[in-house]
Amino acid sequence: MPRPLNLEDRIAKLRQFYRHEKRVPSYSEMMDLFGYHSKNAVYGLIRRLQEYGYVTRSGGKIGFTSKLIGSIRLLGAVQAGFPSPAEEELVDVLSLDEFLVQKPEATFMLTVTGDSMIDAGIHPGDIVLVEKGGTIRKGDIVVAQVDGEWTIKYFGKDKQGAYLDPANSAYKRIRPKESLTIGGKVKASVRKYAS
Repeated sequence: MPRPLNLEDRIAKLRQFYRHEKRVPSYSEMMDLFGYHSKNAVYGLIRRLQEYGYVTRSGGKIGFTSKLIGSIRLLGAVQAGFPSPAEEELVDVLSLDEFLVQKPEATFMLTVTGDSMIDAGIHPGDIVLVEKGGTIRKGDIVVAQVDGEWTIKYFGKDKQGAYLDPANSAYKRIRPKESLTIGGKVKASVRKYAS
C-alpha cells in the first residue's frame, strides 16, 4: 500500500530550494530533495502539484506559480470585536500578489511620504499599490499630478471642476490652477509594523 503523500512538506522544500537557488530544481535535484529513487516518482508529485495549482508545465518545462513561491498560509479569521475561541486551521494558501493585484501589467507601487491621508489609514512609510487606467469616481483615492507636482488624495468633482481632498484636517482642498493628470487609483495600502 503506498504511503500518503505529505504535500505540505514537499511544497516547503520546493519553496526553500527556490528561495536559495532562485530557480526551479531539475528532476534529478527533486529526487535528492525528496529522497525518491526514480524520476517517475517526481513526475507523479509534479502532476499532483499541477492539479492543486502550485506548478505549471509547458513543453516539458516546469514552472512554479505564485501560489508556491509567493504564498502565506491563510489560517482562518480573527475577530476584531470581542474575543472568541479560535483554532488554527489551514484554510488556504494565499499569494499576496494575487490577493492585492488584479492587473499586474497596470499596477505599480509607491512609498508614501507626508501625512495628508492619515485619516484614510494611509501613513508615511506605507506602500500603496496603484492601478493605472479604469474609471475614476468621486471618492476614489488617486495618485495625481496637479500643476506639475504629484500627490495622493481623494478625487472629487463639482460645478467648478475637479479637485483633490486630503484625509487630514490640517490640509486644504486642492484645485488645479493649470493641469490635473490622474496617474492611477490606489487599490491597497501596505504597512510594515516595527519588529
